[in-house]
Amino acid sequence: MAKAGKPPVLPEELVMNKIYFIRGQKVMLDEDLAELYQVDTKRLNEQVKRNGERFPEDFMFRLTPKEFENLKSQFATSSWGGRRKLPFAFTELGVAMLSSVLNSETAIQVHIQIIRVFAKMKELLLTHKDILLQLEKIERKLTQHDDDIALVFQYLKQLLNPPQPPRNSIGFKRTSEK
Repeated sequence: MAKAGKPPVLPEELVMNKIYFIRGQKVMLDEDLAELYQVDTKRLNEQVKRNGERFPEDFMFRLTPKEFENLKSQFATSSWGGRRKLPFAFTELGVAMLSSVLNSETAIQVHIQIIRVFAKMKELLLTHKDILLQLEKIERKLTQHDDDIALVFQYLKQLLNPPQPPRNSIGFKRTSEK
C-alpha cells in the first residue's frame, strides 16, 4: 500500500502494456500518460501546447487516422470511444520532456517509473540481441539446408525416373524418309 500523500507505485507490466511500437519507435499515447500521471488528457495536452518548442517531431507526433485505426483494432474493447482529435504519441524523449512541464509529486514519481521501464526494455533488447543474432544465424543455416535437401530430392527423382532416350520407329521407311 502507498503511504498517505505519496503516489502509488505502478506495476511495471501496467507501464509496459502502455508502450506501443509505432513508426519504428516505442511510444506512449497522451491518454495513457494522462491516466498514469492522474491528470486529464486535455490538461496534459494543454501543457504540451504551451511548451510546444520542447516537443519537436522526434519527441512527439500525432497519429494518422490509419495508425489510430490499427491501434484500436488491436484491442477488443476500445478505451478511446469519443475522441475528437487523434492522439499524440510521445517517444521516450518526449516522455522525459513531460517531466519538465508536469511538476506534481505524482507526475514526478510516475515519470521516474516510466523512464525505468524504458531503460529496462532497452537493456532486455540489448541482452537478447546476441540471442537474436544466433537465431538468425541458425535460420540462415536451416534455409541453406532446406535448399540442399530440395536439391538432393531433385537428383533422386532424376535417378528414379531417368529420361527415356528417343526411340527409333519400328516399321518400314519410305525411300523419301531415309
